[in-house]
Parts: sequence; C-alpha cells; structure tokens
Amino acid sequence: MTTNFVIEGLKASIEGKEILKGINLEMKGGEIHAIMGPNGTGKSTLASALMGHPKYEVTAGSVLLDNEEVLEMAVDERARAGLFLGMQYPSEISGVTNSDFLRSAINARREEGSEISLIRFIRQMEAKMKDLDMNPEFLHRYLNEGFSGGEKKRNEILQMMMLDPKIVILDEIDSGLDIDALKIVANGVNAMRSEDRGFLIITHYQRLLDYIKPDFVHVMMQGRIVKSGGPELAHRLEAEGYDWVKEELGIEDETVGQ
Repeated sequence: MTTNFVIEGLKASIEGKEILKGINLEMKGGEIHAIMGPNGTGKSTLASALMGHPKYEVTAGSVLLDNEEVLEMAVDERARAGLFLGMQYPSEISGVTNSDFLRSAINARREEGSEISLIRFIRQMEAKMKDLDMNPEFLHRYLNEGFSGGEKKRNEILQMMMLDPKIVILDEIDSGLDIDALKIVANGVNAMRSEDRGFLIITHYQRLLDYIKPDFVHVMMQGRIVKSGGPELAHRLEAEGYDWVKEELGIEDETVGQ
C-alpha cells in the first residue's frame, strides 16, 4: 500500500504565541515536497511539531500517517510508526557511539525477538557509509561529537538510510554544506526514493532542488502554506525572491516565529 501522509488545519504555539496558523498538506509515497519561505515563517516549527517536540503545543488540526493519528502518539511512537526528522542542528551525544545509537534505534522499531544481528547491522552500515563517502571510523565515534557541519548532515542521512522510514522530514539539511557534500547528501536522498516513502524537504535555497527534484514546491508565510506549484516555482523564488508572492496575495511583512 502506498504511504499516505495528511496534515489538516495544523496549528501550533510556543509560550502562548501561535506560530502555525493552519497548515494543510497531503503527501503520498514516491513524492518529494519542498517547503520554502522567508525566515521566521514557521518552517522549522512545522518539522518539530510533526515529530512531537515538547516545546511546541499543537492547538488544533490532524496529522494522519496511513490513517493513524500521529498527534496522539508519543515521540518514540511517531518514530516507530515511520516518521524521521533530519535536523538542521543535530545534537552531540557524548558516550554513545554512532553504531550503538543506530543499532538501538533500529531494534526499537522491531518486535522483541526480531532484532537485527550485529553482523548484518555492521555490513549494512558500512555499505551505507561507503555510499555517503564517510570514513568507517565514524562507526566508533561518539554521536556527532567533534563532527564538522557537513559530517553531521551526512550522519543524518546515514540514520535515514538505516532506519528506512515512511515519511522523511529534512529541515534545512543543506545548510552549511559545500557543493561536494551537497551532492553526496542529495544522492543519499535520491537513492531512498520509493513508492513506500515520501519526503518533506524544508530549504531556503533552490540549489538543493537542483539535485533533489521535487514534485511539489510550497511557499510558507505567516504560519501558513500560501502558494503551491511545481519545480518552476522554486526557480522563480530563487530569481525574484518572495516579494512577488506577497504582492500577489496581499501579504504584509510580518514574521511569526521559527
């Protein structure tokens, strides 16, 4: 069955301030959706709210993953259901190696008694790391500790490839990457594209979309998706900025948060 992800009327606040003001979006497996927009329009808040970050209070709406209500799930339940978030600023965790973290995450999604074997895990991880041009020694380093920005982003894509999620949310995964690292990260995403998996990519720059071809591009302003189109929309935004969208829709300059 093709994966189906539906966001309806999603509203979210932080410290009593409404950031998301009614997000509506439907995404199917095999599709790549890109969300673009000026700073402070709620793009990162959307990613965090979908994953259940406790900092954000969802005040209205529904999020369905294959007809199951995501908003009723705890954070770990959302991950087990098939949601994955590649973060803009991945956390460093001292004392936990990359391999231990990933194997624990994989086994947490499996039934008791069906845990991945150590040999199979290592073979899979080494193959994925080779695809991402990552040094094998990263297996044994503490999670993201001492990693460069580019290494952290590759590590996020490695986690995605190993966890095999249904819905992938990438929050500015391209920030801080040089062109070579950007191509490697994009190749990792493209290799994971399938009818069983959908991608929601949050980005400021069209350059990422030169390597990861979106099916749909959405413009987010003031906590809402205000315009949608195909890949050509991203090219126009890159060339002309967002002022023409504001003028076309009569939107005044105002930011809402993160």
